[in-house]
Formats: sequence, structure tokens, C-alpha cells
Amino acid sequence: MAATWTRTADIWTSERPKDRSVTTYSDRICSPEQTWSRIEALLPRFGVTRLSRLTGLDRIGIPVWNAVSPNARSIVINQGKGITDIDAKVSAAMEALERAIAGEPLVATRRAARRDFACTGETCLPLDIFIAAKQPFLTEDETLDWLVGHDIRTGERVWVPRAAVCLDRTDTKPRFWQSSDGLASGNSETEAILHGLLERIERDADRLWRLSPRAKRLATAIDPASFGDPVVDALAARIQQAGLELRLFDITSDIAIPTFAAVLGDTGLLAKKQPLFHDATIGYGTHPVAARAMIRALTEVAQSRLTYISGARDDLFAETFTRTLAPETLALFESRPGPAKTYTAPQGDAATLLAYCLEQLAAAGIAQVVAVPLSDATLPVSVVKVIAPALENPEGARRHALGSRALSHMLFGTS
Repeated sequence: MAATWTRTADIWTSERPKDRSVTTYSDRICSPEQTWSRIEALLPRFGVTRLSRLTGLDRIGIPVWNAVSPNARSIVINQGKGITDIDAKVSAAMEALERAIAGEPLVATRRAARRDFACTGETCLPLDIFIAAKQPFLTEDETLDWLVGHDIRTGERVWVPRAAVCLDRTDTKPRFWQSSDGLASGNSETEAILHGLLERIERDADRLWRLSPRAKRLATAIDPASFGDPVVDALAARIQQAGLELRLFDITSDIAIPTFAAVLGDTGLLAKKQPLFHDATIGYGTHPVAARAMIRALTEVAQSRLTYISGARDDLFAETFTRTLAPETLALFESRPGPAKTYTAPQGDAATLLAYCLEQLAAAGIAQVVAVPLSDATLPVSVVKVIAPALENPEGARRHALGSRALSHMLFGTS
């Protein structure tokens, strides 16, 4: 008999014929219903005109929603996923809000040059790692707008170029590479910082994993059943019942925060003559609690699949649907899953989990993590951009394609 799921605040209750267990799956300070009540009235102010349930466009049944912002400065279609409809609905709405705020931050700027900060004994990060391709690095005397953040570990004020943390695609020749990587929202600033940092750890792990030899990548395949988690089991079962091929990979880096990749495709994809790019989708998840990381990966891969099925997202182009599937992606379906590793991590609120992540980063030799608030303190949500200069970034049009961790990984097999 399949498990049935009921929702009570932040607690999932799995009712099985001979078993009843209660497990916490959230580090949020509010339930999704409470978060929705806090943000619903904000949506028109930030240009969000409607939300749509996409779940029924696919046969999997894992909830996926989108939020539409017609005059957005980045993308119009924002997506969200979750275990239930309200999870996915809130996820989409929060993404729309964070992107709208990142397009036009609600915080004061400071007009200055790098030399000005040196003269006053203040710290600034020019963020050369984000300089766009074919753009010059900042000089000591160049004047531009800066935003203030803080080093999460020390509390020190740190100034960063405004253009490096904004998400404004109306700028046709940006000085800095623009990305939503590290951009996050939450019911509190700590909550937002945690999730922004987890995304940075995730992108770093994915970058290193993709740079590994094929055999090493295939060897990271794991069996979802070895987690022994009822929600992971239920999500994997939905995918299997939909007649799809699922491959899961433990891509955790030396930082040792559990990070997983889920790859999904139609059964028989390996035998297809010329599989296309959209025939396989991928999703990621990172969290100190391994089961939560896996749940994120499984819900995100369902979201990725619906991105192509719906065809509405405005960063998809016609050629996306005619491109052939990369051989390295297709090869992932040749993997043979093994048992999942066991990870130990603290159970607790966002502050506890954030402290744990900072300890893991420090142990890996990564000290500096800067959080830059972008939202007005009067709002019921917090939006931040998390910057960890030593971590690798996803592929993009930057002057620096790779950082020191990637180069070390390629040359010596270490990060």
C-alpha cells in the first residue's frame, strides 16, 4: 500500500499500514501557508500578475508552479517546486519577488572608487571573478555605485559593486556577469542567507563534478532506496510509475555538505538514434541534511522537465528544442547505482544549519562569505545575494571561466 501524505504546519506525517512516523523536513520559520499570507499582497507591487499550476502538463505529478512578471528586468517566468501544491506555489512566488528586488535593489548605494575605501580603512571587493567577458577590470580610481554587505563569519562591513549583484537584463552591455546564483529569499535574513549559501555550495560542487573524468562521474551514482526516507521513496516512486528513467548522483565536494544531482529521461533513451537536448533534464539539491538535499534534487528535476514541456520560460529559445543531447549527459544513463553514503549533520533551525555550513567551509579552506541585503527592512521577506569568492561559479560569459578550485581539481584531482 502506498504512503499517503498530509500537511500540518512544517511536519510531514507518513501513514503506512504498520508504521506511523513524524519527521521535520523544513528549516523555515513559517509554514508555506503562513509565508503565502505574508507575501500575497506584495505580488502586484513587484509586478507579479498571476501564478499557474504546471503539474498537470506532465504525468509525474510532482507539484510545479510558475509566477509571471511581464515587465521583469530579468526573466518573465519564475518557477517553483515542492512536495505539495502550496510548497510549489510559494516557491514560485518567492522566486519572482527575489528576482524583482534583485533587478532594482531597495537599499542605498554609495558612489565611490576603490581608492576611497582604502583611504577610509574600509573593505571592498572589486569582484574580478564576475567581470564579464571582454570587459576591463576595475581600476583604483574608477567611480561606480557600491552596495554594503557583511562577512557572515566576522560581521565586518564589505562593499561590493552594485552591478555585480544586480539582476538586470535590460543592460545590454553589462560590466559584470549577471547570475541568480547565490540570490535567495526567506522569511528572515538568516533563512535567506542559508539558502543562498547552499546554492553557492551546490554550483561549486556541480562545476567540480562536471570537470571530473566520465568514469569518476558515473561512479557517483546512488540508489534512492538506500536513503530509507519516506518522502524520497514517494518522489522516486512517482517518477518510476510515470515510466521514466532516473539516475541519481552524489556530487558532494570536499566541503562535505550533501549535494545531489538527479537526471531524468524517457525509458530507452540510450537506444534512441539521435536524442535531443530536452530529452534529458537535470535537477540539483544541497542541504546539510542529506534527505532534504535529495528531495530538492528530485523536485527540481521534475521542474526542469516541465520547463521544456510548458515551453513558456523566456530563457528558452527555439534552438533549445533542436539541439542534440550532449554525449556526456547521455552517458549518465549508463551508470549503475550503488548505496548512498551516510552523512551526519545537525538538526535545527536556519541559524544552526548556517553555522554548520560555515564550519564545513572553513575546514575546506574557504573563509570569506559575504551576504548583501537587497530588500527593504520593512518587507515581510528578506532578499540577499550571497558571495563566496573562493567557490566556483556556473558556466557563464566571464573573463575568468575557472577559479583556483577548478584548476586544482583538473590538474591534481583535488579542490
